[in-house]
Amino acid sequence: MVDIETEITINRPIDDVSAYATNPDNAPEWYENIHSAEWKNSKPLQLGSQIAFKAWFLRGELAYVYQITELIPGSKLVMKTANGPFPMETIYTWHFVDDNRTQMVLRNKGKPSGFSKLFTPFMGMMIRRANRKDLQRIKEILEKK
Repeated sequence: MVDIETEITINRPIDDVSAYATNPDNAPEWYENIHSAEWKNSKPLQLGSQIAFKAWFLRGELAYVYQITELIPGSKLVMKTANGPFPMETIYTWHFVDDNRTQMVLRNKGKPSGFSKLFTPFMGMMIRRANRKDLQRIKEILEKK
């Protein structure tokens, strides 16, 4: 089992941070490994929306579809894989620090199948490192706006 949680404080109002992060069209801009996001249904994002992502992982392309299972605007987004190589859940939460600062938490939980149990801790380290880079990138993008 992999359960990784990372967080960062972004110097932007909570509505700006959550609006940017919940728009799948922005994912390739702030996720280092994601190179495309395709809506499987009409916009805007809502419960049940499905987004197909393509990412680079372990020197190969990984394709998966996330389905939105919980959406509380400005507070929380939960996505679960509808299909893909292993079940994963990604959770974004945003916490008010002050009028111009937001704490964003990114959590990934899943059970990598098709990998040996010895590889799971290594995968956890890779996910944690990628999440830190991704949160730093979203911080840089939003603080420049």
